[in-house]
Amino acid sequence: MVRALSVKRDVIFAIAALGLVVLASLCAPLYARMAGVDPFSSNVAGTTVRHGQTLDLMQPNDNPLHLGLTPLGPDWSASAYSLGADSQGRDVASRLLYGGRSSLLIASAAAFLCLCLSGSIGICAGYFGGWVDILLSRLLDILWAIPVYLFAISLSVVTVGHGIHLGFVTLGADSFLIPIGIIALVYVPYAARPLRARVLSLSRAEFVMAARGMGASDFRILRREILPNLAPSMVVLAPLVMALCLLAESALSFLSLGVQAPSASWGTLIQDGEGLLYTRPIVAIAPGVAIVITVLALNILGNALRDYLDPKGAGR
Repeated sequence: MVRALSVKRDVIFAIAALGLVVLASLCAPLYARMAGVDPFSSNVAGTTVRHGQTLDLMQPNDNPLHLGLTPLGPDWSASAYSLGADSQGRDVASRLLYGGRSSLLIASAAAFLCLCLSGSIGICAGYFGGWVDILLSRLLDILWAIPVYLFAISLSVVTVGHGIHLGFVTLGADSFLIPIGIIALVYVPYAARPLRARVLSLSRAEFVMAARGMGASDFRILRREILPNLAPSMVVLAPLVMALCLLAESALSFLSLGVQAPSASWGTLIQDGEGLLYTRPIVAIAPGVAIVITVLALNILGNALRDYLDPKGAGR
């Protein structure tokens, strides 16, 4: 009983935390408008008002010689520059919210695309078997052998510089579709393997054998028998894959291979704060905390969905 209540509290915390992060990110334009800040334009010569005083966004450095400038620090209020400014004089709080919009959009879209591709591969390999299974399994083995981030970085280096040109379709280097496609592709082997195993099990189930004996077509069996029973596995994988995609997006953006300027993501914010760790660490810590909370909430939700949809395997 105590364990059940503990798990329930974890799930409530995860849902509340994830909902708060999503809601705050969606309110980014409202916050920027109310605070009167532009999170995408450099404002090193700008000023702001705190407690009735007008302060420069770039303050004299605190070193003994007072050389150089340091961005304005946080004051933890609900006004503009509550989390201070970055090295370009931009409001950190508004960039954190806009970064959440970009990171969550890319991660959720990449997870959806990844599961669609993985589900299609898993169904083809697990249901039809034979040479189809051999071909797809060997292809997955090849992709599996390549380290995830090395594969993602290699694809990003090729596409970020010149974009993608496919006939009449041209994607610029700043298009979100590029990191979405890259991140979805690199995680296909990790989601396709368990889905293929599930389809293999379902294809040998008695109800599928009975449907074949009654003369049902492959399309009807896939639509009426396989897909409905495969859906719970995909639902369980969804938050876990999204957490992985969020981490991959942050890593690529930190390396300037994901979201491109002037757009912001949590990864680009950490990159912006790398040079301010000793003076204004909040610039890098704030997006890092947001990533940790979101990934933790998604993992808790994934585990809870697994326990709910597969009670027999909950104790394994």
